[in-house]
Amino acid sequence: QVQLVESGGGSVQAGGSLRLSCAVSGWTYSMKCMAWFRQAPGKEREGVAAIRVASGLSFYADSAKGRFTISQDNANNTVYLVMNSLKPADTGMYYCAAGFGSSWREVDEYDFWGQGTQVTVSS
Repeated sequence: QVQLVESGGGSVQAGGSLRLSCAVSGWTYSMKCMAWFRQAPGKEREGVAAIRVASGLSFYADSAKGRFTISQDNANNTVYLVMNSLKPADTGMYYCAAGFGSSWREVDEYDFWGQGTQVTVSS
């Protein structure tokens, strides 16, 4: 059973930066994709960034391009999301996800989820 534990969330002012971490246990090398999703109050969960485990190829939501960077450290079974130039619109609960699917934006493509870490950006 794969377990994901997120950390690194917090409260920052607009323009600030945060680095989120997702520690993965019960790792399986058949896992195809790791991703970060976020969910703001009253809104649906949306994909922010994803990375193909085997190739390192990354994907980003338009809102994240140029500001966020997803990376993986396979030696330590950790996935990171560095977020720069944060905006109030980035506020939400951020979830790490792991799955075997191909459509990185789709919630249903992911089989394992962390408990989430809160990010709050004030103006």
